[in-house]
Amino acid sequence: MSSIRENGVGEELDGRNDDDDDLKAPLLRPASGGAVTTDKKVRTAKFKIGDIKCTACTASIESMLKELAGVQTVAISVLDGHAAVTYVPELTTVEKIKETIEDAGFPVEHLSEQDIAVCRLKIKGMMCTSCSESIERALLLVDGVKKAVVGLALEEAKVHFDPNVVDIAGIIESIEGSGFGAVLVSSGADVNKVHLKLEGVDSLEDCKRIRSLLDSAQGVNHVEMDMDEQKVTINYDSAITGPRSLIQLIEEASPGPNIYLATLFVPPRQRESDQLQETRMYRNQFLWSCIFSVPVFLFSMALPMLHPYGNWLSYKLYHNLTVGMLLRWILCTPVQFIVGRRFYVGAYHALRRKSANMDVLVALGTNTAYFYSVYVIIKATLAENFEGQDFFETSAMLISFILLGKYLEIVAKGKTSDALAKLTELAPETACLLTLDEAALSQIVQLVEAAQLARAPVQLLADRISRYFVPTVVVVAFITWLVWFTAGEVGLYPRNWIPKAMDKFELALQFGISVLVIACPCALGLATPTAVMVATGKGASQGVLIKGGDALEKAHTVKTVVFDKTGTLTVGKPQVVSAVLFSSFSMEEFCDLATAAEANSEHPIAKAVVDHAKRFRHKIGSSPDHIPDVKDFQVHTGAGVTGKVGERVVLVGNRRLMRTSEITLVPEVEKYIFENEELARTCVLVAIDGKMAGAFAVTDPVKPEAQRVVSFLRSMGITSIMVTGDNRATAAAIARDVGIDYFFAETSPVGKADKIKDLQGKGVIVAMVGDGINDSPALVAADVGMAIGAGTNVAIEAADIVLIKSNLEDVVTAIDLSRQTIARIRMNYVWALGYNVLGMPIAAGILYPFTGIRLPPWLAGACMAASSLSVVCSSLLLQSYKKPLHGREG
Repeated sequence: MSSIRENGVGEELDGRNDDDDDLKAPLLRPASGGAVTTDKKVRTAKFKIGDIKCTACTASIESMLKELAGVQTVAISVLDGHAAVTYVPELTTVEKIKETIEDAGFPVEHLSEQDIAVCRLKIKGMMCTSCSESIERALLLVDGVKKAVVGLALEEAKVHFDPNVVDIAGIIESIEGSGFGAVLVSSGADVNKVHLKLEGVDSLEDCKRIRSLLDSAQGVNHVEMDMDEQKVTINYDSAITGPRSLIQLIEEASPGPNIYLATLFVPPRQRESDQLQETRMYRNQFLWSCIFSVPVFLFSMALPMLHPYGNWLSYKLYHNLTVGMLLRWILCTPVQFIVGRRFYVGAYHALRRKSANMDVLVALGTNTAYFYSVYVIIKATLAENFEGQDFFETSAMLISFILLGKYLEIVAKGKTSDALAKLTELAPETACLLTLDEAALSQIVQLVEAAQLARAPVQLLADRISRYFVPTVVVVAFITWLVWFTAGEVGLYPRNWIPKAMDKFELALQFGISVLVIACPCALGLATPTAVMVATGKGASQGVLIKGGDALEKAHTVKTVVFDKTGTLTVGKPQVVSAVLFSSFSMEEFCDLATAAEANSEHPIAKAVVDHAKRFRHKIGSSPDHIPDVKDFQVHTGAGVTGKVGERVVLVGNRRLMRTSEITLVPEVEKYIFENEELARTCVLVAIDGKMAGAFAVTDPVKPEAQRVVSFLRSMGITSIMVTGDNRATAAAIARDVGIDYFFAETSPVGKADKIKDLQGKGVIVAMVGDGINDSPALVAADVGMAIGAGTNVAIEAADIVLIKSNLEDVVTAIDLSRQTIARIRMNYVWALGYNVLGMPIAAGILYPFTGIRLPPWLAGACMAASSLSVVCSSLLLQSYKKPLHGREG
């Protein structure tokens, strides 16, 4: 049966509920007398155990370890021998655990791992990619920080660190030392955090009693109480306790007639509240700036043109100091130094860390305009014959337009995460209790958030440009001023080019300031992350979970899709359709021996054989008390299983297993195999004591959408290939049904990965779609690995993209969404780069000699704000993405 024996291997999750008494019983039981034991720190050690052959081996090791004082949980993989043991360091040690495993007769190696924790932080004050890079550099300089990723569009950082070397407070301090704000969003402990609403807590004594009880409860790591709101937040170790136990603990602590009640509640999302606060901040700052900037605009550009209504502005107070000058100075100053303070702070911190960002450009431009205007006022006050033009309106209006742009940008950026917010809203308020870990919805949300932080390779272009962008702009602005001023001084252009009330110096200064403020590094930095944020959120809402920008970018170049068969192209729920005997065994004995061997296998076909045997026994009214034990059980990867049942040696598997075991296949057997394989069925052969005993024919229907998906991929210019461990005849029949022209049969798990590498060696970008443990090598080897959501955890972990609904149509969705996203990113770069390439020469006055068109600084600032907004709005167009194929949902 080659690799079909492994396709679709999944962990069978026990979803059966216990009886009502078990549901009501607390997970944490108080010690005798009602006292609660104090918390002990729990650690997890990982080991590699050799000579693991079957579940009986793992069961014997687990039973011995659980008898060891201090060991709480044991998990061992029968496939690779990896083990995770949770223990209390005060009661036992890693060496004792290792010795116990060795005493059980198995070689063992301790896999020492560094203690790594993860935290997510909300970053405040980032303007462009140069800011995010500065934060990353600052974080990586902190001792104990192993990895740091900062997302500009998400305005968050994900930090991997060693908690034995540095804590979260130290990480936040390093960010604040770089000139940015940081607030903790979540830490590793927050994965197991519960929020409870309390009732019946009427006094300070009640709060103290509950707080003391929770602090001393086993498994509780941290407790926060809000006495005014009667709410409590508890961090806990899920291996020891849980929400039901904690609620039970609180309610059982009720003193006498006073009854405590505790219920779950969902607090508002931190990201949404932070975003709302930031939006209000920019809105308020913009409105405050308008209070001063609008009068400045009226006094400088509107009223002077409305005679005689603006004549009073020209009234001279002293020498050449006019009423208009003084009013503009008074009104502009609060905008420059109070409303615009954030630009000074940002520029200071940027220069202190030897980098430059948009704050530096804005601060330079507005300060140049403001302080030159102050110089004009001083000269006008001191000199009787001095005449000059102030630019206070340039400074005030520039800041106002930038704040307006940032406000609109924040509002637009908030909409890029709408899909993620809608995902979180899908969580039901009530649910049936299953004995499973981590919820699927919360896992999806966490993976999408991680994907939105990850940088796509296409963003490297923006990162490289941003390092040199601001210094280059400053140099270009200075050269612009110098060229225009020099040209004016030596008479290279006529006097009538200079606007009324300006001189050569002021005209040159205006061109220089316009260059400073029109250049926008923000648009360049937002081009990729905003598109990735929208695409990953939109994909998740439509059943395609993309794990990062790298996978999103690679998927658009895919030219070949390699499909696994069982559980991918087929439904993955095989059923036995016939069973025949080639020996003198009775059908009952034949089924019992086959069942005993297959019961230790987790493969879907093995389960189909066991289920068929059970149904047969039930049909004839004979049900054995238990399945016989099997000794010397062995899994032959891609072939089948062998073992000894009682005194008989049983082999269950495919033709390859029979040949390697030197079992003769008589013509009658060959005919049975041929007839069933022509019908796309898999034959499970059973040999007992070295002779062929019988066979089962197993069918696994093709998914209804498979043919449509293959056809649509062909229309996209993508070749489909099937690779399977099943026999050639069955593989050919399945390939024919779904319209696949090329296939590889009887391929082992490693062979699947080799086929992928062969295709890559020919220069082909390959995507692999699979669902089982045996698909994981191929999923890792492929340029883009896509795992079926109903598949195994191993396959899902190995994949770059998870098809949550297990619908093959989402293979098309993933590739098409990638293509549209990359196209949108490129369009964003056209906007961002094209804007700067065209805007800066116009701001520098390249059109002025020919058309008389000049871009004043305040208008240049408005253009700069509009550029960032246009990029974000461009990314938001991905929200309207529709699936190319509209078949069944789920």
